[in-house]
Amino acid sequence: MIDISRQLVSGHPTWPGDPPFRVEPMMQIAGGDSVNTAEIHASTHTGTHVDAPWHYDDSGLRLEELGLDPYVGRCLVVTARGPLVGLEVLGSLPQDLPLRLLLHTGQPAHWEAFPEDFAAIDPALIHELYRRGVQLIGTDSPSVDPLTSKTLDAHAACRETGILIVEGLNLSHVPDGEYDLMCLPLPLARVDGAPARAVLFPARSLPEPPPVGA
Repeated sequence: MIDISRQLVSGHPTWPGDPPFRVEPMMQIAGGDSVNTAEIHASTHTGTHVDAPWHYDDSGLRLEELGLDPYVGRCLVVTARGPLVGLEVLGSLPQDLPLRLLLHTGQPAHWEAFPEDFAAIDPALIHELYRRGVQLIGTDSPSVDPLTSKTLDAHAACRETGILIVEGLNLSHVPDGEYDLMCLPLPLARVDGAPARAVLFPARSLPEPPPVGA
């Protein structure tokens, strides 16, 4: 099992404008309480997280309407460098791809500060991946669109194709190749996304769920 989630500690960098991530102690055994507890303050897009379509489409599905099948099963990890990941990434890949593609763009395992200069995804690549059967795109970047984008073209391409998004993965220690992915978002209701715990297993160790919409 390979954990590809970003560890969350108080002060974990968040998208500019999002509330800071904090874990604040509440009850403490050292202070005379019977248990230790804490209070969590977080955006739905903290660290490794899934985007529900409602995040970028006001008529899109919310998180609880998606189910877990899209986030469990065969995936391909691919190294993709450059400020914009485009069609060139497909050059060494087969025509038929797994349902899930994870892009390793070179982000480090830990963010000391929010990475404002990160690789976005070309909408043309998203449309071609859809043509090849991909139903989920993951990236180690904090977003599939550039930080300064106002039109969110990559998110729009995912809306048009129905491809789902996982952002903020930690792929720094993962060789390229096929794996089985299990990416489980928190079961929050009526939200636009949620932090997730994502792990990889050796390929073919998990049963493959049916394709989305099957």
